[in-house]
Amino acid sequence: MSLINTEVKPFTAQAYKNGQFVTVTDADLKGKWSVLIFMPAAFTFNCPTEIEDAADHYGEFQKAGAEVYIVTTDTHFSHKVWHETSPAVGKAQFALVGDPTHQLTRAFDVHIDEEGLALRGTFIINPEGVIKTLEIHDNAIARDVTETVRKLKAAQYVANHTGEVCPAKWKEGEKTITPSLDLVGKI
Repeated sequence: MSLINTEVKPFTAQAYKNGQFVTVTDADLKGKWSVLIFMPAAFTFNCPTEIEDAADHYGEFQKAGAEVYIVTTDTHFSHKVWHETSPAVGKAQFALVGDPTHQLTRAFDVHIDEEGLALRGTFIINPEGVIKTLEIHDNAIARDVTETVRKLKAAQYVANHTGEVCPAKWKEGEKTITPSLDLVGKI
């Protein structure tokens, strides 16, 4: 069963954010758009490149009214040291969420049982706590956050414009489609 259009399950996790340990819960995902980015583990090779990419685009997420959460199967203590020792990870101003019990990786269906790690998964969640997009792929393939920003804006657009859809490669401000019988076979 797909997680699309399902509500995020209740959770509580510890995170490192802006020099402090904080608690993150499912309630924190409500009332605004949220982007959860799962990564295998701290102190790996590809993960810092993705965190840096997310950090470089964090202003775009904030401008769109969305909060970013990076999740790995490590502890919040590991995330503190990772933030302090990696120049790429040190750019993060968003929560680095620890999931050592694998509660989140299992709830979002990105857990690798044999390794105790997460697959690379990206989830865009609406203000009601409902998953609107998801992308899961092999850990050897890092993501491009510009596509996540594009998907966030598309999800926000269709949420605010009932009856419209965003076509392939749609970007904010471009034309959308209003599905109708007249369009069938004409696009």
